[in-house]
Amino acid sequence: MPDPSPTPSGIRIWLMAARVRTLPAAVAPVLVGTALAGFVHVFHPLRFIAALVGAIFIQVGTNLSNDYSDARRGADTEDRLGPVRVTAGGLVPPGSVLVATYVSFGIAVLAGLYLVVVAGWQLLIVGAASILAGVLYTGGPKPYGYEGLGEVFVFLFFGIVAVAGSYFVQTTHLVWEAFALAVPVGLLAAGILVVNNVRDIDTDRRAGKRTLAVRLGRDRTRTMFAGMVYLAYLLTPVTWLFGPLKPWVLLPWLTLPFAAQVVRTVRNHTDGGSLNQALAQTGMLQLAFCTLLAAGLLLSR
Repeated sequence: MPDPSPTPSGIRIWLMAARVRTLPAAVAPVLVGTALAGFVHVFHPLRFIAALVGAIFIQVGTNLSNDYSDARRGADTEDRLGPVRVTAGGLVPPGSVLVATYVSFGIAVLAGLYLVVVAGWQLLIVGAASILAGVLYTGGPKPYGYEGLGEVFVFLFFGIVAVAGSYFVQTTHLVWEAFALAVPVGLLAAGILVVNNVRDIDTDRRAGKRTLAVRLGRDRTRTMFAGMVYLAYLLTPVTWLFGPLKPWVLLPWLTLPFAAQVVRTVRNHTDGGSLNQALAQTGMLQLAFCTLLAAGLLLSR
């Protein structure tokens, strides 16, 4: 019997490959770092656009590289609960996915080179490390995503590096507030990966992919996810209590009811549909949290 499901269009296939639901993790920290620069009355629009383009295409390149590498290692099987991966699903030839990966990272490099010229050579190291981390997540001889270190690297690169780097792009120096604000941002970014790995825990275990969720087990990973989300809110006032910012930085607390809803979904469901929805909602939670945090920073001027 032929498969009754329609074949996705070309554009939709590439949107699936790019994993659009994860892109808030790239956008959100740039907003926060740039807004912190705005707090000290510094804003360079072209630098902001370049940082945003670079962050988005590093994320897209990482997702494509992950799609390609997981398919080669047999980690993306037909029984996985997440959306179809384009390489393993036969929707795009592996070579085309690899070319798209190079193109995505190439765009990020071009944006980065502009930032190196206008803001400093230090960004060359940051950009190279970010791309290397994206490739080695599931690529290379010993991918760190298969060893339970994915969340650590997401916290570092989509939290600490992205927020502090976006601030540095604007001001060409660093302050402790950039790192303090980066911690809640990184926790929520890592939370996106936690939801993904909770959803895929059974198929990852069978494929030998020892993510943090596989190592900890479903229940402890759910508890960790709740702790990461709520800790992000508890740490938000640090730059107000111990620094120059004003209570406006508490604006992200308006999203607490939504955060609690996402935590409940992850805690109470194991089906792919619910967890796919929770994955998208965690990405939107991070974006809403960071948008409100950015607004709070600008209102603190």
